[in-house]
This record gives sequence, C-alpha cells and structure tokens, in this order.
Amino acid sequence: MKAHMAECNFRKPHLRSLRCFTRKPQRRLSEPSNGAAKIRKNPLFCRSNRAHQPTCAVSSLHLLSEASLFQHLRPLCTNSFNPPVASDTVKIIDELISIFTKRTFSPDNLELKNLGTRLTPNIVESVLKGLKSWEIAHVFFSWASNQYGYKHNCYTYNAMAAILSRVRQNAPLRLLATDMVNSRCSMTPGALGFLMRCLGSQGLVEEAIELFDEVKKMGLCFPNNYSYNCLLDAISKSNKVDLIEVRLKEMREMGWELDKYTLTPVLRAYCNGGKFGKALEVFNQIFERGWVDTHVLSILALSFSKWGEVDKAFELIESLEDHNVRLNEKTFFILIHGFVKGSRVDKALQLFDKMQKLGYVPDVSVYDVLIGALCKNKELEKALCLYSEMKKFGIHPDVGILTKLISSFPEAEMTRFLEERRQGLDAEDMTLLYNAVLICLVNNDSGEKAYHLLQATLGNKFQGDVEVSYLFKGKEVAHPDTTSFSIVINCLCETGRLDMALGLFRDMVRTGCKLNVLLYNNLINGLCNCDRLEESFELLREMKSSGFKPTQFTHNSIFGCLCRREDVEGALNLLREMRVCGHEPWIKYYTLLVKQLCEHGRVVEACNFIAKMGQEGFFPDIIGYSAVIDGFLKIQEVDRALELFRNLFASGYCADVVAYNILINGLCKAKRMSEAQDLLHEMLKKRVVPSVITYNLLIDGWCKNGDIERAILCLSRMIEEEKVPTVVTYTTLIDGLCNAGRPDDALNLWNEMGEKGCSPNRIAFIALIHGLCKCDRPDAALVYFHEMKQKGMRPDTFVYVGLINAFLCSLNTSSAFEILKEMIQEGSIPGPLDKNYMLLREAIIKMSQDARTTSNVKKLIAEGSIATISLSNIAS
Repeated sequence: MKAHMAECNFRKPHLRSLRCFTRKPQRRLSEPSNGAAKIRKNPLFCRSNRAHQPTCAVSSLHLLSEASLFQHLRPLCTNSFNPPVASDTVKIIDELISIFTKRTFSPDNLELKNLGTRLTPNIVESVLKGLKSWEIAHVFFSWASNQYGYKHNCYTYNAMAAILSRVRQNAPLRLLATDMVNSRCSMTPGALGFLMRCLGSQGLVEEAIELFDEVKKMGLCFPNNYSYNCLLDAISKSNKVDLIEVRLKEMREMGWELDKYTLTPVLRAYCNGGKFGKALEVFNQIFERGWVDTHVLSILALSFSKWGEVDKAFELIESLEDHNVRLNEKTFFILIHGFVKGSRVDKALQLFDKMQKLGYVPDVSVYDVLIGALCKNKELEKALCLYSEMKKFGIHPDVGILTKLISSFPEAEMTRFLEERRQGLDAEDMTLLYNAVLICLVNNDSGEKAYHLLQATLGNKFQGDVEVSYLFKGKEVAHPDTTSFSIVINCLCETGRLDMALGLFRDMVRTGCKLNVLLYNNLINGLCNCDRLEESFELLREMKSSGFKPTQFTHNSIFGCLCRREDVEGALNLLREMRVCGHEPWIKYYTLLVKQLCEHGRVVEACNFIAKMGQEGFFPDIIGYSAVIDGFLKIQEVDRALELFRNLFASGYCADVVAYNILINGLCKAKRMSEAQDLLHEMLKKRVVPSVITYNLLIDGWCKNGDIERAILCLSRMIEEEKVPTVVTYTTLIDGLCNAGRPDDALNLWNEMGEKGCSPNRIAFIALIHGLCKCDRPDAALVYFHEMKQKGMRPDTFVYVGLINAFLCSLNTSSAFEILKEMIQEGSIPGPLDKNYMLLREAIIKMSQDARTTSNVKKLIAEGSIATISLSNIAS
C-alpha cells in the first residue's frame, strides 16, 4: 500500500509538468466530433511526404521552466501519508541543518557522530529540503552516505537529484545516478520516472537511458507505463527520434497502454527532429482521442512557426479554438516573436489581436518587436497606433521602442517622441536615444544637420537648426560613442562630404572614442571613389599603425582606384601586399583595368598585366582573359586572340559562353566564317551551351558574308536547340534577305515574327522599309512606313531619303515629293555634314527637273523650307 501511494504521489508532479490540466477536463472521444472530422480532412493535418527541415531544434517547446518542475513536487519523504513528525526527529533535523549551515563542518565532531547513528532516509530527505545551498546539501548527502548502518533509498537520491538539477550541476548529477545504480538501490516506478525527469531536464539523455536499462536489467525496478512516459519525456528534449521509436515499440511489446502522456513527448520529439509528417500523425492520434490541450497545441504551433509554416500555425490555432483549446500567454508571446522573425508581421498582428481578446495583457517586449517590425517595413501608421495603444494601457515605452520610432519617423515627429520619454534615463539609454536622433536625421537626408548636432555635443559652436533641448535637459546629457560617429561619418562619406567626414574622424580620435576597421574602410573607400588616392594610402598607413589589419575590402577599395587610373605598376605593387595578407583582388576591378587598357589601344600591356597577376599567385578569372581577347579583336589581331584563347585551354581554363561569343564575333567581323562555325561545333562538343547571342552573331556573319542560305540554316539549328529567336534574329535575317534580293521571303519572315509573338521594334521597321526600298518595292515599304508611325516610332532621315530615292527610281516623282513634304514637316532635313545630305540634294534636283514636281519644289526652296538648299544650288 505504501509503495502504491508513493507511486501516485510521483504521478502528480508529472501531470502538472506536462500542463495536462485544462479549465474543463476533456472527455475521451470514441467517435470524433464534426470539428475533429473537419480538422482531419484539412490538408494541414494530413500526413505530408514533403520533407521539412527546421532551421534549429524546437528546444523551447517544453513551456514549463525547470524550476517550476520541482516547485510542484510533493515533500520528498518515505512516508506517503506524511504523518506528524516526532519531536525528537524534528530536533535531529534542526540540529543537522544548524551544524551544516552555521558551523564549520568537521566529520570528527562528536555531536555529528552521535547524530549519524540516528539517521533515517526520512530525516535525510527533510534535511536536504531545509538546506538552501546545493553545495552544503551535497556535502551533507555525501556525509550521510558514509554513516554506519545508514543507506540512502530512492527518495533521498531523488531529493539530491532535484537539488542538483535545479542548479544545473550536471557533473555531480551524473555521479549521483551512477552511484544509485552501483549501490543497488531499489526504486519504485514513480521514483525511477522522477529521476528520468531530473536527468532529462539537464539534457543528460544518454545517462537517463543507461540508468533506465541498468535498473531494469539488475531487477532494481520494474518500470511501468509512467516510468516509460518519463523516459520518453527525457528523450524528447533531444533530436534522437530513433530512440523514441525504439522505446515506443518496447512499450507496445510489453503491453503498456499508450496514453496522452506517452504521445505528448513523442510529438515533441518528432517536432524537434523535423519529422513533419510523423508529427502530424501523432497529433491526429492525440486529437482523435480528445487529449489535445494547451501544451500539445503549443508544441505543434511553435513547430510550425520554426518550420516557417506561419499560415498553418495560425490555422491550427483557429481550428482548435472551436474545441475550447487555446494558447497560454507565454506561447502567444513566443509565437508573435517567431512570426515577426519569419517576416510575417501580418499574422503576428492577428495573433496579437487574438491574444488581447482572450484577456491577456501584452508586455513591453511584444510591443517592442511589433513596433520594430512595422518600422522596418515602413508601416509607420500602424506602428504609431500600437505606440498610442500601449500608452493608453499605461505601458511605458522603453528606450528600445523610442529608438526604433525616432529612427524611422520623419524629422518633424522626432521631438514628439523625445518629449514623451521617461525621466531619469541612465547614460547608456541617453546615448541610444541620441543615436536614434542621428539616424533619424540621416534617414531624412539631413546628414549635415546630424553633423552639426554631433559637433554641438562635442562642445563646438552649433550651426544647424536642429532642436536639441531635449537631448540636454537637466543633467541628462548625451555622450556620443563610436556608433554616433559611425552614423554621421558613414553618411558624409556616402554623400561625398569627405572633408567633413575626415574632420569628424579627427574629433573622434581626440575625444578618445574607440576606432574600428569599418570606419577606416568607409573613409578609405570614400576617398578612393573621389580619386583621392594619396590620402587613402595615408589613412591605410595610419590604420596599420593603430593596430588594425586591413581587410579585403580595404585593399580592394584602393585597388579599384588604381585600376580606374590605369596605374598598372601601382596595381601590381598592391597585389603583392594583398598576397601577403591573403586577400583576393575583385574581378570587377582588374577586368575594368584590362578593358580600359584595351580601349586605349594598350592591349599588349593589358595582356602583360594579366600574366603578371598569375605570377603573383592571382590567376585571373576567364572574364579578365575575355576582355584581353576582345581587345586583340578590336585592333584586328585575330590570330593573337585565337592564340591566347587556345593557351587558356592548355592552362586548364574552361572558356564560358561569353568568351566563345567574343571570339565568334571577332571571327565573323573578320569574315572568317568557317572558323566561327567550327567554334560553335567545339562549344557543343565541350557541352558549353550556345546562347541566343551566339546564333545571332553567326546569322549576322553569314548574312554580311552574302551566304543567306547558311544564315537560314543557322536559324533552323537555333530553333532545334530550343533557343527562341529574338527581334534581333529576325531583323538580321530580314535585312539579309532584302540584301539578297528576296523581299518576298523577308515579308514572310516578318509575318512569322508576328505570329511567334515577337513584336518588331524601330530598328526592325527601318531594316524592312529600307530593304524593300533597295528591292524596288517602295509601295510595300510605304505601308510599313505608315504602320511604324502609327505605333509611335519616329522614322529617321535614313528612312525618308531611302523612300524618296526608291520612288524616284520607279519614276513616281509625285510620291517622292509627298515624302519630302512630310520629311520637312517632321523637321528631319539633314544638315550639310550629314551623309544623307548629298543623297537628298540629288533627289531634290531630280524632282525639280520633273514637270510634275518642279514648281512645288522651287516653291518649297523659295519659302526656305529647305534652308540648306537654294535655287542656285539646283541651277548649278
């Protein structure tokens, strides 16, 4: 009977620690209600084959603190009925507590030796409860272990385990568990379960499993359903899902019933282990049996939040409200923070509203995270509403909230928030507010005001129009720190006010504020961007002398400036220093240098620079080599470009599609089409996928080479490779077909382009109109000329002159004159320096010599409509 009652007493704390008690006990459901059926049908609660891997283990799912675990425990004594303690026993307990707390402990103390002969487990357990220091309790426990005739029982071991667990003393807790087994101490199933909890609460899962198996193997305890549940609870705090499943199978084989307290830790284990589908299966089992409570809901809702499934978490919460299962206050707080962290401020606000309707009062941390998120998202009206609401409820905003508001709102709102701050802020909080003001000014493009405010704080004459009285009220004076200077200096660097930034940097040094690498980097980068290279080198030397090591950003800022200056020698010298520091040069800078050298005809120098980079241990990217290859092609050094390209392969480089395109383009321009075609085959052989640009280059090359059939064949190959032709592709071929005297094929291709959904642009219209004109089809060209204008595309002088000459060639002088009039109205008459001027002049002369248009042409000239052409020009 005594063992049975002890077992029951140990069950009580277990129930409380799992939060199984709800406001109304839930009955066990033999048939699920409509609501349950509804939830089971919802895809949210169906098993999913989709793998979900949470970013981290859901360690916060056990909502009771470890301290509260022991707070609810019964008095640990051997007598389950807790009968009145005899007066002599009370005296022994008091004397032992007095000796171990008020006197210097000595094992040779005669009084202590006499008390040792009268020890009982009940006395030891009571003394342990009365000692406030875990260290003294441990000394007493060890002393008691060595007294003749006395032996610890499972309750004294558990009392000591509870103390060690509460203060997180894992090393002595491990030794205690080992000693308990070695002493062959018999244990009740309830006592074993309690010890499992103590070990599990400190993450000693392996120790808990080993102890459980040993006491069972040695016959010291015959675990029951409750013991197994406690073991599962301990394992669930880790990610070892396989261990949970092994113990679950063991329970089934032994015939133990799987109850709510079995499935709850199993659910937690699956959640911690990221087993999304299995977690839902277990939850459905709990739900179908009517066992879902606040704790179970919290486990799954928090897991959904950790997995980024915010919508499902919210749906779960709403679904279970119909069954009177609601979150507790702490879980609401955790979920709101989690939703905000997952960038779902909308759902966090809905949850916040739900929490308030249930009567929970948000604390300042909830307002802080919500207001901060709204400010970050620029939803300032909502942030202001929350701020007003918290003041209405008497919740004073802390400096963190004020800082977020001041940093985010317009400058006009700044003083309003400063007025409402609480008095008596310490120096650290004042500095936070001060920095928020600086951020506010910087964010509102008032960097100069921020500069003057900082100068005023340093005691210099204030020149701005910033209201600073609130920052200097009474004794509450803001003291700028490194962050203050960084905010303003970085702003000044970004806006190009480098002299002001450098002056402030010197002030910072004088005031004794700590410098940092970021400040040096920003200043050096700002100087380099303004081509103040010598000053950046001076600052670099100062940086090194101050004990700061340059970063990769530091060196690349200067390297970029040297590359923009085309200073090859300076760039190479810096590369040597970078190599010693283990810093890599950025591709964009040395590629820029190579391109600039090539553009200025210094291709050989660019090639040598790339080679010397390799000698210094920096092997340039294919992008850098491609720039050199392009440089050789631009000066018609095609063979040298090919040689460099082939050498790259020999050196182990793999050319990309861009490099191939550069070389194909150069070969096409050099009319070496067969070699360009060979490069395409080489690309396919080496599994470098040709791009649309590759095919466009080849089509253009074949067209300009007069081989329109090869160009059309290239288009077919392009389509076979599932490359969608662009307007450039069609325009090139249409121009090529017209040049080949095949205007009908050009028009067919134009129609095909429209059918494929590729809309012609201005260049395409010009190519078609001019091509038709060359093929003596001015009437057809005029149709597309009008269509072009209807689409809002303005024809250029080239199109007008082409149409005029085409109509003159077909002896349609009247139409040519109409185009001339329209050209004049549009103001497209070319000047004497325009290459189209002489063509137009000759066309006007022809029209002036035709009886149908001569009077009209002379009239236009006389009116000055063609200012650059006179009657004398025509007469001549």
